[in-house]
Amino acid sequence: LQYNRVWIPDNEEVWQSAEITKNYKTGDRFLYVQLEDGTELSYPVDPAALPPLRNPDILVGENDLTALSYLHEPAVLHN
Repeated sequence: LQYNRVWIPDNEEVWQSAEITKNYKTGDRFLYVQLEDGTELSYPVDPAALPPLRNPDILVGENDLTALSYLHEPAVLHN
């Protein structure tokens, strides 16, 4: 999962885009990510509910939501 981009919940912005900076292994309690502003976080995760993956930039602004690789709340809001 390292270098994949995900959406993590945020109290102010609802969702924030982040890049995974350290490979996640099943059972890990934290996901190590870097936000777009450069802030690094140890984001606590439930292995049964990992944060949603972010779509590739080429799909941003797609008129047909069914063309998105990942269709979930943050992807629809971002699009």
